[in-house]
Amino acid sequence: MSRRNILTFTFGLAVVWIAIDQFTKFLAEAYLFEGVKVPLIGTWFQLELVYNPGSAFSIGSDYTWVLTVIAGIAAVALIVIGTRVTTVWWALVIGSMLGGAVSHFYDRLLRPPAFANGHIVDFLNYGGYFVGNIADIALVGAAIGAVILNFSGVEFSEQSRRERAPKPSKHSA
Repeated sequence: MSRRNILTFTFGLAVVWIAIDQFTKFLAEAYLFEGVKVPLIGTWFQLELVYNPGSAFSIGSDYTWVLTVIAGIAAVALIVIGTRVTTVWWALVIGSMLGGAVSHFYDRLLRPPAFANGHIVDFLNYGGYFVGNIADIALVGAAIGAVILNFSGVEFSEQSRRERAPKPSKHSA
């Protein structure tokens, strides 16, 4: 795949994740009510509308603005990284991470209760352990993918492959 196609794939995938996440949040707000659980697979998997001011497990709920800054920095960093990817597998990982990060940044920046203090819309309840959304699926899946690719030795880019290639010896024939 050409570098241009990989770049298009990376950022196109991010846009798809953002669109799916924001659309499903729209549906959750339109059809679900806070505090009301809708069983899909018994109590193992339910729909439940929650507005989360914090990060995972509502950690940092009193510091929503800090999470907004972190989400913005992560989104910018992933955009820069996304321009450097030259392998399809890493494009899949970075595009998914970018989509999840940008969607969360959007929520933090523009959703109520206030600018840069927005709450994340969560609606997927996993057996009462935590409530998440589609962006969380993209982020967690991408993080797992990054670990697998790293341990499998899949190169991030052609440049990283060249940097790790053994240098020819001056004494080789």
